[in-house]
Amino acid sequence: MDAKARNCLLQHREALEKDIKTSYIMDHMISDGVLTVSEEEKVKNEPTQQQRAAMLIKMILKKDNYSYISFYNALLHEGYKDLAALLQDGIPVVSFSNSKDSFVRTVLCEGGVPQRPVVFVTRKKLVSAIQQKLSKLNGEPGWVTVYGMAGCGKSVLAAETVRDYDFLQRCFSGGVHWVSVGKQDKAGLLMKLQNLCTRLDGDESFSQRLPLNIEEAKDRLRLLMLRKHPRSLLILDDVWDPWVLKAFDNQCQILLTTRDKSVTDSVMGPKYVVSVESCLGKEKGLEILSLFVNMKKADLPEQAHSIIKECKGSPLVVSLIGALLRDFPNRWEYYLRQLQNKQFKRIRKSSSYDYEALDEAMSISVEMLREDIKDYYTDLSIFQKDVKVPTKVLCVLWDMETEEVEDILQEFVNKSLLFCDRNGKSFCYHLHDLQVDFLTEKNRSQLQDLHKKIITQFQRYYQPHTLSSDQEDCMYWYSFLAYHMASANMHKELCALMFSLDWIKAKTELVGPAHLIHEFVEYRHILDEKDCAVCENFQEFLSLNGHLLGRQPFPNIVQLGLCEPETSEVYRQAKLQAKQEVDNGRLYLEWINKNIKHLSRLVVRPHTDAVYHACFSANGQRIASCGADKTLQVFKADTGEKLLEIKAHEDEVLCCAFSTDDKFIATCSVDKKVKIWNSMTGELVHTYDEHSEQINCCHFTNTSHHLLLATGASDCLLKLWDLNEKACRNTLFGHTNSVNHCRFSPDDKLLASCSADGTLKFWDVQSANEKKSINVKQFFLSSEEPQEDLEVIVKCCSWSSDASRIMVAAKNKVFLFDVHTSSLLAEIHTGHHSTIQYCDFSPCDILAVVALSHYCVELWNMDSCLKVADCRGHLSWVHCVMFSPDGSSFLTSSDDQTIRLWETKKVCENSVILLKQEIDVAFQENEVMVLAVDNTRRLQFINGKTGQIDYLTEAQASCCCFSPHLQLVAFGGNDGDIQILELLNNRIFQSSTGHKNTVRHLQFTADGKTLISSSDDSTIQVWNWQSEEYVFLQAHQETVKDFRLLKNSRLLSWSFDGTAKVWNITTGRLEKNFVCHQHTVLSCDISSDATKFSSTSADKTAKIWSFECLSPLHELRGHKGCVRCSVFSVDSTLLATGDDNGEIRIWNVSNGELLHLCAPIPVEEGAATHGGWVTDLCFSPDSKMLVSAGGYLKWWNAVTGESSQTFYTNGTNLRKIHVSPDFKTYVTVDNLGILYILRILE
Repeated sequence: MDAKARNCLLQHREALEKDIKTSYIMDHMISDGVLTVSEEEKVKNEPTQQQRAAMLIKMILKKDNYSYISFYNALLHEGYKDLAALLQDGIPVVSFSNSKDSFVRTVLCEGGVPQRPVVFVTRKKLVSAIQQKLSKLNGEPGWVTVYGMAGCGKSVLAAETVRDYDFLQRCFSGGVHWVSVGKQDKAGLLMKLQNLCTRLDGDESFSQRLPLNIEEAKDRLRLLMLRKHPRSLLILDDVWDPWVLKAFDNQCQILLTTRDKSVTDSVMGPKYVVSVESCLGKEKGLEILSLFVNMKKADLPEQAHSIIKECKGSPLVVSLIGALLRDFPNRWEYYLRQLQNKQFKRIRKSSSYDYEALDEAMSISVEMLREDIKDYYTDLSIFQKDVKVPTKVLCVLWDMETEEVEDILQEFVNKSLLFCDRNGKSFCYHLHDLQVDFLTEKNRSQLQDLHKKIITQFQRYYQPHTLSSDQEDCMYWYSFLAYHMASANMHKELCALMFSLDWIKAKTELVGPAHLIHEFVEYRHILDEKDCAVCENFQEFLSLNGHLLGRQPFPNIVQLGLCEPETSEVYRQAKLQAKQEVDNGRLYLEWINKNIKHLSRLVVRPHTDAVYHACFSANGQRIASCGADKTLQVFKADTGEKLLEIKAHEDEVLCCAFSTDDKFIATCSVDKKVKIWNSMTGELVHTYDEHSEQINCCHFTNTSHHLLLATGASDCLLKLWDLNEKACRNTLFGHTNSVNHCRFSPDDKLLASCSADGTLKFWDVQSANEKKSINVKQFFLSSEEPQEDLEVIVKCCSWSSDASRIMVAAKNKVFLFDVHTSSLLAEIHTGHHSTIQYCDFSPCDILAVVALSHYCVELWNMDSCLKVADCRGHLSWVHCVMFSPDGSSFLTSSDDQTIRLWETKKVCENSVILLKQEIDVAFQENEVMVLAVDNTRRLQFINGKTGQIDYLTEAQASCCCFSPHLQLVAFGGNDGDIQILELLNNRIFQSSTGHKNTVRHLQFTADGKTLISSSDDSTIQVWNWQSEEYVFLQAHQETVKDFRLLKNSRLLSWSFDGTAKVWNITTGRLEKNFVCHQHTVLSCDISSDATKFSSTSADKTAKIWSFECLSPLHELRGHKGCVRCSVFSVDSTLLATGDDNGEIRIWNVSNGELLHLCAPIPVEEGAATHGGWVTDLCFSPDSKMLVSAGGYLKWWNAVTGESSQTFYTNGTNLRKIHVSPDFKTYVTVDNLGILYILRILE
């Protein structure tokens, strides 16, 4: 160190030791590289403040000139300006060395540029942007403004911009001069200018006295910059007022930092602006914290992530908290809590920042606003975080024109108090999270009144349900109107809003049902005050119809409401609206026999294709799902509200799993990759691609102290992955075919795997060795079938909670094995006609839930091996079932794109009797009589008007029918037997011959004396049951699809053999043979004048025939799928046909011309127009209306081809619709076995 510098330090040593606090001064010196961390520790170990200062000065005296300059600058920046002035005369002249770093350090030291913070992370893009703007000045006078909100790091960026040797040499070889401006009056500004002039005129060659006023100082500064410091840069830090800049408006190149980008409006010359975003990225924020606390990023506690999230990565807040944690490393939870509780005053100064606490840094900007607009900024306290508010909302709030509002908001934007995004032609505004927290805390006592103000203003402008989707502010009101009402304590208004079917309809049509369900949960405590039953009515209605309300075309919500129980408020409002609309010609239907218990608690439709897997988070609050649409979806388990939607893979995603700490979600796919995602942010954490075939399953260990992931694939391998490693930890060899499923035992000691090789294997997790294997295939062997020919795919397994037993599913059986002995404890046979897709043990170990391929889910008691309940509701294959962690509910996911949540207790208590779909219906005056077979094999006679059910007899029936006068019923069985039951005395007559195969259709002749039946054995039997005479109609080569009676003892039949035939049922003679199609004839209909018939086929065509001609009159082309049904209008002028794509076409019978295509509504990807095949059609007597059956029921205007109404059944795959002669009553059964008797509302 120079003698002059050393003597100056010794001379003022006593004053320095007395006053300075060493902590932050050492931060600067460490940043400059002139003090080591060990030296800092040595100073900190001294017992008193004065002794610590003495130790620091003793160290500096032993160091070089750079240490002196660093100490001097640290004093300046920490506010010890008087002490720094004492050392100014001793500042040594540092000679330039060849080192670029030394050159930069010297230039910045001499220019008073602050050192890097002790903890620093680069923001290269922003530094580069500032350098580019400065380069544009090209040596000419001008202004570059770096602006942003308080604490976003503007000053650090400005200093970092000039910490670049090549940049300085190229653009500012004359040096850099830093002035910390801040809020100043004229006297303060003059002092700043005097100090700057003194620094620039070090040898006092220009003047020996200081300038006496701002104008003189401005002129002195101009001469100094022009003559002594050409090609230099002046940096003005923290400029607040435009008038301040006029003092520096003297042909200089200036870089300034500010919160108000409009400050340069008052000066001349070229101007460039660089906006600094208010937040660091998550990784940068974590990096800063890790540097402060001297830990690896990966080792930071969970609170570190929460702190970054809570403050939105504000550089100021991260640095403040980081510095505090360096001194108090155990206070992570404390400082997080202060942030969450908005206790900004407790996050106090711990750096060289100019304000004592975080709240002061933010309030100072607000205080600088004009008095006439401060209240408008207070009004912004009511807006939520991350919400972009359209200008129109504020126009309503302030009762102003758009231009007036935008002018006020622009002032806030200019001062970095608000952020603006352009949305087309309009603007949207939002606050930083810290600003929201600050305003909320500051104006807490006014919040209720502020919320009330916005509701009052809204009511002046709008009626809630009349908001139009083309209004720029409508989305805001739909999303936040209930929030403002609840916050304003306007309980009456909130209940009126939430209990309004109009509001439900308007909001769900725009944003879907999940947000509404969330609001019912959120404000339940308020809504229950009004009427908890009504609240439950609406919440259940939304939850159970969510899969319909979230789709396009949007369903008629009034018609959905009419399906609710008659005691429901939803039904009451729907009925009221429906009656009003019926008067205006609208069609509505009443479900007159509804008696449905809703077993599922929530139905969501998060995917656009099949859902292959879904699972609960460990805390049961979230559900993750994946499927054929290649996405991973995460949503709330109680409301279905979507939290994440991730395009996860390049092919179908087959499985997903939460880690036991809920931090991660694993997905695996047909694309052969395993991916790990952050479950909160959706960020991709790892990708593994070591499997060579599609990956079928993944599962995490059940404890988090050593997290492992297991995967199983079609390459016959299992792999174990440690998330801290980039490659697979272990590969498990042993299976000889695809691995379908794997599960860790509850204690994580064993891994169980199921394979298409017919085995269940157990693996030791620690050693990755196979421990034992159970050959499940042996339990399916029979003496007739050799083992090598038998294929047994073991689908899945599930452990009991004590890990002593394991449940395994294969084909149509569930096995329960003892894990220790491998002995079979129990076997459940679910039936012959379905395959088990998935199974899961409940946490209580008594119940098991099983998914079956015939759309059904079953609950079984594993102790008694008895079935407890059926759960029907899905419309296609169920791929996955899983209990919630507490067992109170379980989820199911299906090919029908939905996930259903079921309440376990409610399902177990249910004992609904369901019907088979083969029913017959008789309409007599106002009566509706239904003949049906139920799932307990009983033949039911149901009075549709009263709901009375008479159980006639037990019957293994495949079909049934009434006689014309309801005196007899007939039923046929799977074994070919046919029986007639006389209703008056329960006498049974049995056909002595019967059929050789399943009876498909039965019909009495008009006099009731003869019963005609058709069967899979290709024959038609005509049985005079009184005389026991039989006539057999045998000519079809394949199964008879159906038949119709004609006049004069004639009958038309059609078959899979592609022909339609006309018979004389008295003689059995085949009279005419129509070769209709090359493929199966799927349906025929006969015109009312009995001169023509239609035929439809799997060859995608329909034909119109005359009974007098063996060639078709018209061939109707245009359908793109199998044409499954056809019907003539009553006047025989129209023919309607329906196909497997859901399309219905209406044709002119006389010329075969297409009149209407009834299905022009655009639908979502993966959804058929009619929800599946069109299976049945019927015209009204006046031929003006048409009803169709398929995935649901639909009514059409046959004149225009437009849809008139849709009735969504609980199930799907409706086979037939029975229609009363007056076209006012309709009867059908869905694939869940639910009977619907519908009547047009009048």
